[in-house]
Amino acid sequence: EAVAARLVTRIVDSQSARGLAHISLTGGTDGIKVLAVLNAAPSRDSIDWSTVHVWWGDDRYVASEDPDRNEKQAREALLDHVPLDPEHVHPMPSSDSGLTADEAAAVYAEELRRHSRPEDHAQVPSFDVTLLGMGPDAHINSLFPQLPAVHETQRWVVGVHGSPKPPPVRITLTFPAVQASREVWIIGDGEAKAPAFRLALSDAGQVAVPAAGARGRERTLVLIDE
Repeated sequence: EAVAARLVTRIVDSQSARGLAHISLTGGTDGIKVLAVLNAAPSRDSIDWSTVHVWWGDDRYVASEDPDRNEKQAREALLDHVPLDPEHVHPMPSSDSGLTADEAAAVYAEELRRHSRPEDHAQVPSFDVTLLGMGPDAHINSLFPQLPAVHETQRWVVGVHGSPKPPPVRITLTFPAVQASREVWIIGDGEAKAPAFRLALSDAGQVAVPAAGARGRERTLVLIDE
């Protein structure tokens, strides 16, 4: 509820300042729960949804109707219940798109580039908020410790092969895309996540502890329970 309330405020502030808002969503239990709570909140209707652009930090490379898709879960939790412009919802391609995961990553990178502006100083929009969950291994999006994607410094989106968490094939934004965000919010609860959060707030490198690289240009928020 606290994260959902903050998200409403941040979106409204961004719309007031720039006339639109770009939000990068995360999957997982906490990320989808935030969307469901926002859908049920009266403050939901204070947002001008027609000027909100919705993106994803990562998605599983499965069929579009697979229940494991972050996109499908987000639509069911919130997106199908608010008056978003369909042109402003930017899902990552699914495995039934006819593309390989690497081709799909390139297509998504081009979509991001088309919506970037000179003031973004990047080939992605400056997300007003990038929402991130975190795994017990301190992974964010589908950036897992020691996999090739954590070493990427040039591309904004890549395919991930051999994910230690099923399914093995995914698409993810890279650190350059995450770090171009105005704000990055890392959310999580439960004692099991405490060691990962401790590492994320340490001086550990982002290759071994990907969450340590989750930093926004203007602000980074860590939103956790006691």
